[in-house]
Amino acid sequence: MTTRSETQTTLDHLLTEIEHRNPAQPEFHQAAHEVLETLAPVVAARPEYAEPGLIERLVEPERQVMFRVPWQDDQGRVRVNRGFRVEFNSALGPYKGGLRFHPSVNLGVIKFLGFEQIFKNALTGLGIGGGKGGSDFDPHGRSDAEVMRFCQSFMTELYRHIGEHTDVPAGDIGVGGREIGYLFGQYRRITNRWESGVLTGKGQGWGGSLIRPEATGYGNVLFAAAMLRERGEDLEGQTAVVSGSGNVAIYTIEKLTALGANAVTCSDSSGYVVDEKGIDLDLLKQIKEVERGRVDAYAERRGTSARFVPGGSVWDVPADLALPSATQNELDENAAATLVRNGVKAVSEGANMPTTPEAVHLLQKAGVAFGPGKAANAGGVAVSALEMAQNHARTSWTAARVEEELADIMTSIHTTCHETAERYDAPGDYVTGANIAGFERVADAMLAQGVI
Repeated sequence: MTTRSETQTTLDHLLTEIEHRNPAQPEFHQAAHEVLETLAPVVAARPEYAEPGLIERLVEPERQVMFRVPWQDDQGRVRVNRGFRVEFNSALGPYKGGLRFHPSVNLGVIKFLGFEQIFKNALTGLGIGGGKGGSDFDPHGRSDAEVMRFCQSFMTELYRHIGEHTDVPAGDIGVGGREIGYLFGQYRRITNRWESGVLTGKGQGWGGSLIRPEATGYGNVLFAAAMLRERGEDLEGQTAVVSGSGNVAIYTIEKLTALGANAVTCSDSSGYVVDEKGIDLDLLKQIKEVERGRVDAYAERRGTSARFVPGGSVWDVPADLALPSATQNELDENAAATLVRNGVKAVSEGANMPTTPEAVHLLQKAGVAFGPGKAANAGGVAVSALEMAQNHARTSWTAARVEEELADIMTSIHTTCHETAERYDAPGDYVTGANIAGFERVADAMLAQGVI
């Protein structure tokens, strides 16, 4: 049997090869490193996983699609963006993962997101593979007509690569209900099919699921609550800092409040707000979802309990819990050190890879419960899969049923991660538990299906 150290050496060589084969993709390198550095125990214990080519296939996407997206703005000027879809692994089911519209999008970012999605989707136990897509298009400040024209052009190419049994995109940063509607309309127009299961995050009147908008934020809070229960505590009376002010952050705040915690922050690229009374959700939703404004407007209209801090770090605010819900690598080592000094008990990732590796190690060394995104924010894709199930049956579930299913899934994910970490001598290490548990499910399916 190969020792752990020998296995780790092999994995380190593979990481070097990944960096060589995928130059200028630091986010993908980071995601691959975060997973592979935890796999030595399971690969050493189960020789079949050391089969030549297994992990090499796992880190290489099955398909990468990049295309031109021309569209016309309201002044008649032709604009050109890039579109991406990385179909990473379909061993467990059709590719499943969101579309991100943001200027930071490039192939490396999409590959990191798709790679994370493989393990996240495996943890749900719902039979979905991993993929991700998007564009460097920025919908912020664009009219509805411009967004529609862009989405129609984007789907005119994407439609040939997706389908309810092939690849099922959803929303992500910059892609909400408006964008999903335009994308679905163009898909229906081109294909002449009512294939509701081809996209998730749809409107509730035409194939969408109740609780889907709330699912990622709700699920993250449920995972954080499970980590606290493992330590003999609950959310009641805890103070929480939340980054972001988009869909994930808003519903993270909503569920924290419902479970008795006090969420005191939100943020966007302009800075952050601290509200000692707790974030007023109605006001935040009005500003961000209706007016599409900035969080400084929240402080202006909230009154004396709230203040806006331009720039700066939301992690400077003392709290019991931290829930990064904005974007990748937003919580660095210095921020983690500040959180530890301020007595944080748990950090649970609502965004994808929002915590740098150095920050993760610091938090874990300090004894902070850390919930990695592939486990903690899996609620969104879980309810997306439930939306697919409703679409296949041409039915609609009640909100209570969907929320109950979501709670069961998040509890199961927590249990799986916790028990897997203990099984491989890493008690309390949710990163190791999530990576190994997701890997085992995908690797077993890949082995059973042969070299493809």
